[in-house]
Amino acid sequence: MEANKTAKAYLRYARISPRKVCIVLDLIRGKKVDTAMAILNNTPKSASEYLIKLLKSAVANAEHNFNMDPEKLYVTECFVCPGPTLKRIRPRAQGRANRILKRTSHVTIAVAEKN
Repeated sequence: MEANKTAKAYLRYARISPRKVCIVLDLIRGKKVDTAMAILNNTPKSASEYLIKLLKSAVANAEHNFNMDPEKLYVTECFVCPGPTLKRIRPRAQGRANRILKRTSHVTIAVAEKN
């Protein structure tokens, strides 16, 4: 029997902080895909919108590229890495300026079949 293949999906340069994404990723790590989708649909976080779309993409990749059964899939790994930070300036009192850091994220979700 061949080794378990994993299908991955990537979201790059998402305009959301990695800290916010990581909170939601911790909820779905290791879960079955339908359970993970239900959790994401009922989580009132802005990151869940990005992750719903990404999880659907990973499932579609598994089904199309590796002929996996979507009923048997589970989330093997999911992680977020910081992307480039956009630096902006906000004017403050008395001629000063504060730096605003608009953070971006690179998110990866991998799914595989449970035997």
